Amino acid sequence: MDTPKNLFTYELNAEQQELLINTLQVGNFRPRTTPYSLVSVDADHCVVTLYEKEKRSRRKLVIQGSGARDFVEFVLEPNVLLSAGIGYEKVLSPEMYAPHAGSDESGKGDYFGPLVVCAAYVDEQICDKAAELGVKDCKQMTDKAVLAAGSQLAELLGPSGYHIIKLNPPAYNRFYAKMRNINRMLAWAHGTAIEELLKKKPLCKRVVVDQFASTEAVIARALKELGRKAEVVQRHRAEDDPAVAAASVLARREFLLSMKDFPLGSSDPAVKERAIEMVKQNGPKWLMNNVKAHFTTTDKVLAECGFTREDLPEEGRVTSSSNFNIKTNKQG
Repeated sequence: MDTPKNLFTYELNAEQQELLINTLQVGNFRPRTTPYSLVSVDADHCVVTLYEKEKRSRRKLVIQGSGARDFVEFVLEPNVLLSAGIGYEKVLSPEMYAPHAGSDESGKGDYFGPLVVCAAYVDEQICDKAAELGVKDCKQMTDKAVLAAGSQLAELLGPSGYHIIKLNPPAYNRFYAKMRNINRMLAWAHGTAIEELLKKKPLCKRVVVDQFASTEAVIARALKELGRKAEVVQRHRAEDDPAVAAASVLARREFLLSMKDFPLGSSDPAVKERAIEMVKQNGPKWLMNNVKAHFTTTDKVLAECGFTREDLPEEGRVTSSSNFNIKTNKQG
């Protein structure tokens, strides 16, 4: 099914950036002022923006508007990407629409709230229906859209079509104190979510995971019995896979539903201000039940309130680079 889409994002290498800039200079495009952009233009019923920030010699390109698909198909692909993709997704990448599962996480970088990992199962029919709902990489969606599409997606998949692992702050802080490594925690959560989903979908033989660690071995070691029997494919920026996109939306939705009372992120001043307010009202131990305690934000909040990590339980004294020898009680 050819589903309309009005937002496309790409990461362009240096050669593609040069081709894009040359194309926009000679074409019938109207320059516009867009914050943080290297170049931005109004095209036919869409806005095309190449952002200035560079990461690993690549820059982010965003095309948005009702004419975005036409721009990609008739301008970007033949002149910049030098490849055809629009309208040929199922021909070029049939494995993305075949029955398989995907896994993704949300909340990793947020000071407040849980860490959520979801594994979701799709087939061609589910992919088409999910696209109609607007499901895609949750980073390309507003939180309002995630909540709306996520609710419909959960209903579409049904209880047997996905599985969520949610580590609320008390459990998260115990896990971190024991493991001392966020990638190991993520691997455990992904491995567990995948295992529980495969119990519901025993015929699923392939799982795609957005690779978060530097090596594939981190996740591979965390896979359980069914996960080890399946083909588990790890790759960076895997959210273009429909199963991973579905998992990203469901994980983000679950995270957002847990964050109604707290600000998002970790660098926003409102995050630290809210934590300071709550510690002054409830004491430092309040943090252990509401935040990811190993973040450096904890040290700043405690200092503002006249406390140190010594005022926290033992698991709260562990930081991202701590060598503190924590004592933990085994829990079932």
